[in-house]
Amino acid sequence: MSESGFIKRLVALTRKETRQMLRDRSNLIVGLLLPAVLILLFGYGLSFDVKDARVTVVLEDRSPTARNIIAGLHGSPYLAPSWATSMAEAEQMIRAGETDAILRVPVDFSRRLATGDAQLQLLLNGVDSNTASTMEGYIGGALALPSQLQTDRAGNKPAPAASVTIVQRMWFNEAGESTWYLVPGLIVLVMTLIGAFLTSLLVAREWERGTLESLFVTPVRPLELVLAKLAPYTVIGAIDLITCLLAAKYLFQVPMRGSLLVIIISSFLYLMVSLSLGLFISAATRNQFAASQLALLTSFMPAMMLSGFVFDLRNVPVVIQVISQLMPATHFMGLIKTLFMAGDYWPDILRDCAILALYAIVLIVLSRRSLKKKLD
Repeated sequence: MSESGFIKRLVALTRKETRQMLRDRSNLIVGLLLPAVLILLFGYGLSFDVKDARVTVVLEDRSPTARNIIAGLHGSPYLAPSWATSMAEAEQMIRAGETDAILRVPVDFSRRLATGDAQLQLLLNGVDSNTASTMEGYIGGALALPSQLQTDRAGNKPAPAASVTIVQRMWFNEAGESTWYLVPGLIVLVMTLIGAFLTSLLVAREWERGTLESLFVTPVRPLELVLAKLAPYTVIGAIDLITCLLAAKYLFQVPMRGSLLVIIISSFLYLMVSLSLGLFISAATRNQFAASQLALLTSFMPAMMLSGFVFDLRNVPVVIQVISQLMPATHFMGLIKTLFMAGDYWPDILRDCAILALYAIVLIVLSRRSLKKKLD
């Protein structure tokens, strides 16, 4: 009987919240129209440049000649070279996001250099096409540095001809399109906007209107109230997620290499985090203006600036990096980009989904406690 009463109260509350949401046209406009504007604005009109890059060197030819060629990598302030013992190890590093590029020096490099037909293989992580393009220039300039120094030592006379060709291949973003990098990140911004900002007004509005007190004299329980307020906006978030996925695939031709089911599940988890955060802020502040401002400061702005959407977080101070790791948007941003561009890398999927699920549970519990039946 208790379970039956819970379902009846939850259905009744959900109907009430749905009618209230449909009457509030401003929320519907923000929830349905603004995501479309964001998709078009960021997808077509925005690109970013980043600095600093990690390059892993696979030195199959360990001769002094080969080592001299790649010595310029250590002299570049924009590159952070590391070493791998084999291509298999290097490929695992690039798949795990531990490096941005692989420079392979083949075993016959020195012999082919003597005949003027040497080649180096460069593999770039194209998830961020701007970083990949920048890295290509950095690495090319660094590899040309030793021959330039040799020319200078020879009194500006050209050194003996030694042709080195870099065979470049971009991973995860073969087309080099910045939209492939930006559009998946838009899902994070949309889920944050719909979740935290819109729900931040729900309870505060009822406190200001005095309607929440009337619910306290009914058998409605705090958990039922939380779930009922989340339900309509979960539907809005689902519609926006579908819109984003369709735009990514058919409007911007962004590849979706990971499982669609995993993308949906992880997006739903982050939506629950955003909705619960907004509801908790609303219940805690009890003022619409304060709630909306706090929601922007604690959710949308960090999702924009501290999640890795705007710039590479490795280029910011360590304190900012630590703060960004406390933001759920940071974990979802890395996860959704990996799913779109690189595929199902399960260590990252399991870790980030577990973090998002933990955030969702904690915030729902906090929201429930904030809606206990008590009057000040």
